[in-house]
This record gives sequence, C-alpha cells and structure tokens, in this order.
Amino acid sequence: MRYETIPTLSDADFKRSTGVQRPTFDLMLAVVEHGLRDFGRPPKLSRADQLLMTLMYWREYRTEFHIGLSYGVSESTVCRTVRKIENTLLTSNQFHLPGKKILHASEAVLEIVVIDATEQPIERPQKDNASTIVAKRSVTRKKHR
Repeated sequence: MRYETIPTLSDADFKRSTGVQRPTFDLMLAVVEHGLRDFGRPPKLSRADQLLMTLMYWREYRTEFHIGLSYGVSESTVCRTVRKIENTLLTSNQFHLPGKKILHASEAVLEIVVIDATEQPIERPQKDNASTIVAKRSVTRKKHR
C-alpha cells in the first residue's frame, strides 16, 4: 500500500490498515521529515511511504523480503529504512507507551493489544523402544591391562 492510496480510506479503514489514527500518522510523518536529513541521491520511497512501510512491518509482522516485494525495494533497504524510522521516532520522545505506575494508577482503558508471535512449538521426533540399543554387560568387552 502506497501513500497515494491512503487519502481514499475512511478514518476507520486507515486505523485498521496502519494501526494508528490519522492525526498520529501526520504527527509521526512531521517528526520523520524533520528528523531525517536529505543528502545524496534521493530515496526511491518518499518519507510517507517509508513510514507506512515501517508501520506495515510492525503491524502485519511480515518478513522484510515480502514487504520489499510490495514496495519494489530490496530486503536490505527495508531493514535500513525500518531501523532509521524507528530510531527517529524513538529519539523524538513523542511516541511511547505509558509506564507501569501510570497504568496501575489510572482507570483509563487502553486500546493496545500485544501479541507474542515468536513462540511456536517445534515438532520433535518421539523416542520409542526400537530406537534405543540395549546391551548386556557380559557382551561388552573390557580392556585388559
């Protein structure tokens, strides 16, 4: 999804697709445009597309390879761009989750859902009696000194 298709979305669809509300996205875009310098060859993606790509990486948990295919860039470019946008947003100190004390003190309902998608069970072969070798002591040889 490119930035050109975003204005046609309703506010609810925008939130569903990016994970943030439109005013938050505009604030993020202003921080990214102010925080990143322009030098050298112009990038293939605009700053808005770079921010959308980062939000897609966070929201959809797709691989860098697949995001790169969607935007027409290499996976190393996706990695560099996501890291650059993340660092810019972190150093601005405008976007952070509330701390533990504030959450316990306030009665506010948050709209945050955290999903741990990294743990997946690994199938391992089951041990059975046929795979183990049993030998009697009398059969094993001892070295004589």
